[in-house]
Amino acid sequence: MERLDKILSNLGYGTRKEIKAMMKNGEVEVDGQIVKDNSLKIDPYKTIVKVSGEVINYREFIYLMMNKPQGVVSATFDNYDETVIDLLDLEHAAFSPFPVGRLDKDTEGLLLITNDGELNHRLTSPKWHVDKLYYAEIDNQVDEKDIEAFQKGIILDDDYKCLPAKLEIISSNENGSEVYVTIQEGKFHQVKRMFEALDKNVIYLKRIRMGSLVLDETLEEGTYRELTENELAALKGHKIQ
Repeated sequence: MERLDKILSNLGYGTRKEIKAMMKNGEVEVDGQIVKDNSLKIDPYKTIVKVSGEVINYREFIYLMMNKPQGVVSATFDNYDETVIDLLDLEHAAFSPFPVGRLDKDTEGLLLITNDGELNHRLTSPKWHVDKLYYAEIDNQVDEKDIEAFQKGIILDDDYKCLPAKLEIISSNENGSEVYVTIQEGKFHQVKRMFEALDKNVIYLKRIRMGSLVLDETLEEGTYRELTENELAALKGHKIQ
């Protein structure tokens, strides 16, 4: 059982104060009866609630796929920079969601945003071995030796040895390379630091897949959409890859 005003607030219908005013005006119905007690507790799964004649669609969790742009930080709050949460509409921000894992400020691409802590843990914990696929542009030539180094596990500048990773070359010459990188961790600036350990620099980085979830290329940078039922089911039931 939850307070009615808390439920409506979480669904983006306004602040507690605004909802209290709406109820005093007779705009809220519970099972066909106008209610004015904002502290009323109900079971949102079994109760029909209407606001201004519209039946509310109660849900506990939201799942959003964002095409994160460069220059925005993967955090719920930042004193200096715009965050991915700042890009959300009120109806979604009201759920107090958070980014699953992180993308560096200058990295773009697939970012999952949710308020489902259990799914967040499953997708970010190393023990679940969730693949994260990136497209990267490198300032130097990438060759078979680099592929082997990734397979063995790159040692970073702080002596941390990364788990074995997969490096695929799309194109490569002395002027630069295009590659795919698949990792199962999420260390700070990990992909960039892995290449730096090989005396190469990442000049562009974009995440295109996380587990079974693939970036919707129709999403413009900075925009998002809710996951489809199939996408969510695949994420929750993903197998170790």
